Amino acid sequence: MRLRVSTPSEWVKIILSDFNSFLLDHAACERKASATGMNLVAHYPDKKELVSAMIDFALEELEHFKRVYQKMEERGLAFRPDEKDEYVIALQGLIRKPKDVYLLDRLLVAGIIEARGTERFNLVAKALEAGPLKEFYLDLARTEAKHHGIFVRLAKLYYEEASVAQRLEELLEKEGEIIQKLPLRAAVH
Repeated sequence: MRLRVSTPSEWVKIILSDFNSFLLDHAACERKASATGMNLVAHYPDKKELVSAMIDFALEELEHFKRVYQKMEERGLAFRPDEKDEYVIALQGLIRKPKDVYLLDRLLVAGIIEARGTERFNLVAKALEAGPLKEFYLDLARTEAKHHGIFVRLAKLYYEEASVAQRLEELLEKEGEIIQKLPLRAAVH
């Protein structure tokens, strides 16, 4: 999946200047991603391939949450209550409600969110000095990179490939518009 708009270099500078806030937000994102996987399992128990893939996804995201939480503990940071993620809210607002396309849009939006996270974890990893934190983000970026593909593969399993491709293009264009309008902050999105 190719994002239409790249994250500006200013975002990386903001992250490096307030890494603790970034870690807190990152932990929340990983926890929410795990919950999204389990939510899909609960809502689509009849879709065997989706259930299997989402259980694996949720477990991997929960493991990422644990690893980020350990980094927080090393820095003396405490987990905080969730904050609204305007990026995710805007993308979820693009999900069409009719039952025949609702799952398609949910899968593709989740895939786009994962693709943006992958891009940004790579940027963080490249910007950090050599050491355990850099290795941590390089490893996360590698493992996260496969997630957006899982969502697109599932979409193609349940919908015609042409429909998936067309809707993905539409959503990627909208995601680019959304990401450009949001203020840069010490957060994943």
